[in-house]
Amino acid sequence: MVEKISEDRVQTKRAYESPAAEDGTRVLVDRLWPRGLKKTDAAIDRWAKELAPSTELRKWFGHDPARWEEFRRRYSEELSEHREDIARLRDLARKGRITLVYAAHDEAHNDAVVLREILLTRR
Repeated sequence: MVEKISEDRVQTKRAYESPAAEDGTRVLVDRLWPRGLKKTDAAIDRWAKELAPSTELRKWFGHDPARWEEFRRRYSEELSEHREDIARLRDLARKGRITLVYAAHDEAHNDAVVLREILLTRR
């Protein structure tokens, strides 16, 4: 049986917030590098572009909260094509804390929130 990941092992954080020791492994989950952020300042350990929403989905969503539920459904569907990449993230989370880093202003409606939910609920 596969060990479930505890909620404290996967957190989300805006790319523009300062990195902290308690972040653990920092994984950027956006397709584009955060505008105006130096790579040295971001302290990113892994850039998981392959797990970011497709360009088409990202543009369609446009961070419109009215489209949130449909975005979650479509993005979850896209992620179902990346089982191995998600499995690697789960393995990282089982070993220690990971922080899913994103650039969006909206902390409640972004791809990192959906990816975290999938990491914690699916096996």
